[in-house]
Amino acid sequence: MDVERHETEPAESSAANGRSGLRLPVRRTAAGSAAQPESDPDRSPEVPWRPWTAPLALLVAFLFAAVGSLIVDIPAALFGVKIKGEKLPPGISLADTFVQDAAFVLAAVMVAYWFTGWVRSWQFGLRRPGQGWRTATLRTLLVLAAFLILSVAFESAVNAPKEKLLEELGAGEGTAMLVLTALLTCAIAPICEEFLFRGYIFSALRNWRGTGVAAVLTGLLFGGVHAGSAPAVDLVPLAILGVALCLLYRWTGSLYPGIAVHSLNNSIAFAGLEGWSWQLPVLAVGALATIAAIDLGLRRAGIIEGGRLPRAAGLTSSG
Repeated sequence: MDVERHETEPAESSAANGRSGLRLPVRRTAAGSAAQPESDPDRSPEVPWRPWTAPLALLVAFLFAAVGSLIVDIPAALFGVKIKGEKLPPGISLADTFVQDAAFVLAAVMVAYWFTGWVRSWQFGLRRPGQGWRTATLRTLLVLAAFLILSVAFESAVNAPKEKLLEELGAGEGTAMLVLTALLTCAIAPICEEFLFRGYIFSALRNWRGTGVAAVLTGLLFGGVHAGSAPAVDLVPLAILGVALCLLYRWTGSLYPGIAVHSLNNSIAFAGLEGWSWQLPVLAVGALATIAAIDLGLRRAGIIEGGRLPRAAGLTSSG
């Protein structure tokens, strides 16, 4: 019979490893110790999350997003904004999507904490790639190039209707709305979606049937969650992208390469829908710079732990 007791992790553990970060109460059990470092920094972290918490995290994210949308929509309606059925004014739709992305992160963190009693940023892959940035960058570019080739081939074979997401978010409603829409789709969404789908769901599902099954299931969920914002035929390449991002995460040990691929893909799609040419590199670089600035701010606030975790002695990972 396992007996649980609640303790607070010694503060010296952070200083000893040269890291800073928010510390939550740690739950220790008679069966093992808490807050163990990643067994193999060259692979995505081994985490104690149960597989069934993966769909739970997604459901909680939807719940939080729904509640958040009500918090946005009800006051807007009271102030005279006309909200008719599923047709939302661009500004409200944009705000609701920001709330949805925030709900993704909140749900992942809360579910992880509910069932383990402790949360660290490295558990979600927010750390340097185990094999270094050069190798991770090469793998990132290979994944992006492969997916772009697949997308072109798929579009040539299937006559997909033009996506209306940017129109719904209000990208055509002026410069300010265009900038906010670009910020949301090319910077905020990649961070939040990768955090939930690769950082939590994929990691939890790996504890069920390993990397391959977890990648496929996560990819299907990732494609499915875009059903309301992308044409149905586009869900297939999105699911494939979801699988590829899982493998990229697994093989680099860091969530950042996947965030970069996600951001660059969205930037290319954004520029294509807007009919841009020279603006594309500006958008892509600006999105990546924004992501880097957000990451730096979170590190300085102590929310993301710094450095690369040491390899745990005598432990290896598989898959």
